[in-house]
Amino acid sequence: MSTTVSTQNDTTAQKTHHPVQVAKRLEKFKTTIFTQISTLAVKHGAINLGQGFPNFDGPEFVKEAAIQAIRDGKNQYARGYGVPDLNIAIAERFKKDTGLDVDPEKEVTVTSGCTEAIAATMLGLINPGDEVILFAPFYDSYEATLSMAGAKVKSITLRPPDFAVPIEELRSTISKNTRAILLNTPHNPTGKMFTREELNTIASLCIENDVLVFTDEVYDKLAFDMEHISLASLPGMFERTVTMNSLGKTFSLTGWKIGWAIAPPHLTWGVRQAHAFLTFATSNANQWAAAVALRAPDSYFVDLKRDYLAKRAILVEGLNAVGFKVFPSSGTYFVVVDHTPFGHENDVAFCEYLIKEVGVAAIPTSVFYLNPEEGKNLVRFTFCKDEETLRAAVERMKEKLRK
Repeated sequence: MSTTVSTQNDTTAQKTHHPVQVAKRLEKFKTTIFTQISTLAVKHGAINLGQGFPNFDGPEFVKEAAIQAIRDGKNQYARGYGVPDLNIAIAERFKKDTGLDVDPEKEVTVTSGCTEAIAATMLGLINPGDEVILFAPFYDSYEATLSMAGAKVKSITLRPPDFAVPIEELRSTISKNTRAILLNTPHNPTGKMFTREELNTIASLCIENDVLVFTDEVYDKLAFDMEHISLASLPGMFERTVTMNSLGKTFSLTGWKIGWAIAPPHLTWGVRQAHAFLTFATSNANQWAAAVALRAPDSYFVDLKRDYLAKRAILVEGLNAVGFKVFPSSGTYFVVVDHTPFGHENDVAFCEYLIKEVGVAAIPTSVFYLNPEEGKNLVRFTFCKDEETLRAAVERMKEKLRK
């Protein structure tokens, strides 16, 4: 017995530690900040107002539809570009929201969450060397998937307090060399909503320079202080726009990973080519349930917005009382604040202190910029938590956070 143990120990001791291997196109990207912060929050028992997942469940009528679909045998591969009834439901919802008629068979592609819709769009429509413009701060998967596609990324920074689009900078950046602009409205992480004036200007510049637009609209039902406008609905824009969305944020079912991309047939072709070789198809039963969700009565969306307005008020009032400089959030379930009143070197140092010493987790925003220095003063909190959790987090900060 002792000989066997000795041999096992010797074998373990002799294991070679190999350096991690990763393709050059991804070597600059670390473990996502959301994973890092959530792991640290668990370790220190912090209330997690970092990663944007609800701590409450989605509606019963949608979950019951998924259970029924499983019982009905919807358990094999779904059709690659979507269960027909879900494609129809997406088209119906898009018509109701934007007034645009889209063909569910030719212009709607169901994906494994909006993150896959983003990847399929980049990989299916962007060639190596193509120039793509992002608005910083931006969701971290944008840069990573563009890197996979070999794109040349240009960034235009939205700055506090209102994170308005610097129109003249955009005019000087966009050109005949620009393949696409990628934008997110309502905007993660800032909560900004692109105004009609901003979208009209972006649209005219895209038409003038023959540029595509990829829009991430996953927070469209969490538009609080102004109307959400889909860029595809503006004159001349549907033909050059891929509109991406998902079920997760609106129905608090982020783990289902049901997303979609809406685009004219000539752009849908590229999206579907990439999608076919990324995931091929998305969860069958959950797609049937997603169709039920999208046909929810208007009262569901009214109640959703009312509930989130109450949550936003608790967090914003609390953050102001604690001493942060809080920037307006017109949409999404995020609030960005300036942490500098508390005297920490940068956003990462502050967030580590907040988790370890105060017991609350937030996201440092510097990871959302090409130049991290631009985000070093800002951190993002989420309010997609129950009211008790939000109040508890505010109380911890009031009690322990010191200037």
